[in-house]
Amino acid sequence: MKPPPLRAIEAFEAFGRHGSVTAAANELGVSPGAVSQQIRKAEEALGVQLLERRGRTVALTSWGRVYHTAISGSFDRIRNAGELLERARVESALTVSCLPSLASKWLAPQLFDWQAHHVGATVRLIGSEPEARFGDEQVDFRISYGTKSRDYDHYVELFTDWVVPACSPALLARYPLRRPADILECPLLAIEWASDHRSPPTWTEWATSIGWKYDKKSGEVAFSLSSAAIDAAVNGRGFVLAQFSMARDDIASGRLEVPFKLALRLPYPYFLAWDRSALQKPFGPELRSWIIASANRQEGDVRELLDVAFP
Repeated sequence: MKPPPLRAIEAFEAFGRHGSVTAAANELGVSPGAVSQQIRKAEEALGVQLLERRGRTVALTSWGRVYHTAISGSFDRIRNAGELLERARVESALTVSCLPSLASKWLAPQLFDWQAHHVGATVRLIGSEPEARFGDEQVDFRISYGTKSRDYDHYVELFTDWVVPACSPALLARYPLRRPADILECPLLAIEWASDHRSPPTWTEWATSIGWKYDKKSGEVAFSLSSAAIDAAVNGRGFVLAQFSMARDDIASGRLEVPFKLALRLPYPYFLAWDRSALQKPFGPELRSWIIASANRQEGDVRELLDVAFP
């Protein structure tokens, strides 16, 4: 006996599970009439009646129940195979949770290069302020800041960042500077992190480091995201105490200028934490080693590019 067309079997199997032509049609993305037509093709090919009308409803005949029992196991296995493949794809992917500004300004630009040299690796980068909970969430690595490292069993310090006063060339042309203290008379952009992170050095601290007292006469525009403050500076909105890790590309390209290379260091380092199971995934150890190596280059990069005068 030649079997019915696969689409006809699929329509009948869906009807048998749902007990409704309409529900089967919704699942398959076709019209109810198309489902009925396919089931008739199955009946013609098999030479038996699969459905019968009982009052206002349509149900399986005894032949229909026998046939549905025989084919439903195969469709269950097909569906399970798809779910198994999706789980395998998700589990083999490496998920990195990272503070949003560091994710967009430091990790993401470099991550494309790493992935290009690791064909087959799938990496998800999530910008997130809340700390990751390994095991409860599908997160393999977490990059965060400061004393939050105490929340994790496995972690390593990455680098301690520096901030430097930076602005766009256009703003610098409007505000000629003779000495570092003149920066404090320009429009200033502040960065204020959430209360659970100690914020990076402020303009008051920077003024103190150059032996000057800063009085907020004209006020500041404050940002909760370092990346947003840096972008505003690139657009000529003011001076920002830019973290080098996040402003490196903008400084190197000339989108930002550092007229006086006087830097302050952040009070705490960034760190990388990981779930132990992440190192059992394909490319897991390689990704961890690469992030650490990228961090180790950070201090050398700031000295080379800025020739910074470190206090």
